[in-house]
Amino acid sequence: MHLDAKLPAGPLDAKWARHRAALRLVSPANKRKYHVIVVGSGLAGASAAASLAELGYQVSCFCFQDSPRRAHSIAAQGGINAAKNYQNDGDSAERLFTDTIKGGDFRSREANVYRLSEVSVNIIDQCVAQGVPFAREYGGMLANRSFGGAQVSRTFYARGQTGQQLLIGAYQALERQIGLGAVKMYERHEMLDLVVVDGKARGIVVRDLITGEMSSHAGDAVVLGTGGYGNVFYLSTNAKGSNVTAAFRAYKRGAGFANPCFTQIHPTCIPVSGDYQSKLTLMSESLRNDGRVWVPLKQGDTRAPGDIPEAERDYYLERKYPSYGNLAPRDISSRAAKEACDDGRGVGPGGRGVYLDFAAAIARLGEDTIRERYGNLFDMYAQITGENPYKVPMRIYPAVHYTMGGLWVDYNLMSNLPGLHVIGEANFSDHGANRLGASALMQGLADGYFVLPYTIGDYLASNKLAPVDTSHDAFRVAEAEAKAATDRFLAINGTRTVDSFHRELGQLMWEKCGMARDRAGLEEALRRIPELRAEFWSNLKVLGTSDSLNQSLEKAGRVADYMEFAELMCRDALEREESCGGHFRTEYQTADGEALRDDAHFAHVAVWGYEGPDAPPTRHREELEFEFIKLATRSYK
Repeated sequence: MHLDAKLPAGPLDAKWARHRAALRLVSPANKRKYHVIVVGSGLAGASAAASLAELGYQVSCFCFQDSPRRAHSIAAQGGINAAKNYQNDGDSAERLFTDTIKGGDFRSREANVYRLSEVSVNIIDQCVAQGVPFAREYGGMLANRSFGGAQVSRTFYARGQTGQQLLIGAYQALERQIGLGAVKMYERHEMLDLVVVDGKARGIVVRDLITGEMSSHAGDAVVLGTGGYGNVFYLSTNAKGSNVTAAFRAYKRGAGFANPCFTQIHPTCIPVSGDYQSKLTLMSESLRNDGRVWVPLKQGDTRAPGDIPEAERDYYLERKYPSYGNLAPRDISSRAAKEACDDGRGVGPGGRGVYLDFAAAIARLGEDTIRERYGNLFDMYAQITGENPYKVPMRIYPAVHYTMGGLWVDYNLMSNLPGLHVIGEANFSDHGANRLGASALMQGLADGYFVLPYTIGDYLASNKLAPVDTSHDAFRVAEAEAKAATDRFLAINGTRTVDSFHRELGQLMWEKCGMARDRAGLEEALRRIPELRAEFWSNLKVLGTSDSLNQSLEKAGRVADYMEFAELMCRDALEREESCGGHFRTEYQTADGEALRDDAHFAHVAVWGYEGPDAPPTRHREELEFEFIKLATRSYK
């Protein structure tokens, strides 16, 4: 596998400008001759499809939801980062760059992260022009708040609905292009395979989820904006439909998968309430601006929170990380919550929760101010739990939220498979081993609006692509393989449901490859996953047929991919013999329980290559070089 990151030379703050000026261009008349396939319609996919169509390319956009605006980006709550420095508190692109590199525990590329920080200011202007209703100060300026891992206020927000409002902005840009005929939209279509012709990505195979019909679509380039793979754990904050299938099928066609073990555990989620719960609910990290996290000092203290005096409370984030307090980064805050609960000081059913308390903020600011800032989040919590968070503290616990790993891409957002571009959460590029809060929306829109429209043109202008249509043998073969896989699910006729297998796999992954990992647990998982996969393929029960709406059949395909992908995650976690960010190996920690990196051996991106169904994958490396920021032990104390 050839991994050329195509990193530009020169000063950090000039790399993107110089690189952009050197990219080859496609003339306006010639753009109309190129057809680009975009898979996914969230912030990354919708912004990319709209931007490419605006430039003049023919675009086809596919999503499995019933509307592009139902993409999972709609669920993001707290905000989007940008180094505008509206607060005049010392923010800058350089500081956002430094915070992001440090927050990712020095496992991301400097050039990519600086570019992201640099274009962040343009994103806000773009969204304001689209009418995104960001919160404003009394005088009319856009408001900012703080998020974990930063000591400045750089997060723009629309109460707790930021993802929804940003997606509406991207969606209306996309719909405009659909109305003009520049984008052909395929709702309720799921990508089942990537088609490679002469070593280049030239199309996809999809299934119409309503009729069951399979079809192939050819293009000159393919863009994946299909999100992350957190649902491998079954319980996560992701929508139930979120999955790894598009990325994993691309991996099986030759695209490298980078750092699959880098998963993010969010510290602020509503705790699990029962064995048959199907997903978890995020409570925005923005709540930690005014909420204080604590547990009782004494083990087994079951008193109501109002009956526990201040002197008998442990505000453990404020105690352990005084410089950042309740806004310590997600990986650190999550592990601290787990540590408190493991110590017997957790609250709520099963002792798997900590308090997020707004009493002090309400006393200081008034309930009306808190309601104005977070009202919809408080309402959601009350509806789910039946508790009034204005009167009693919220109960929260860490949960799987985001994935920093993804398909490997170079500086141009193209995978090692020519023609396959990957954007947003589906790629690995910007967040290292831990994403800072409010940076996911920033990356998705940066990729779609401000990076890919430049770089994809360079690929198209630099390659003489032979005309290819769906009559090519590669399309017929891929479609036949996809149909055979679908028929295989229906032919098993066993006794267990898809969900029962998914739940068992998720529990195994949470226990052995979740918030904390060790060699023994990972080796056990690598023994048990193949056994579970064998039972899946011999005892699965999928009702119905393939020629109509069949959600069990949809889920079967996605869980089949998780059965293989989980093994890849565990291999990656086992091989990375260090702790960094969200990857916490209990064998590698400092005396005070913090992550212990091994820069001498693991300051690299691990990129896995598929070698076939019966062969172990191959581990490749992209070395990370830190020229502009010094490698240092990460500290938030």
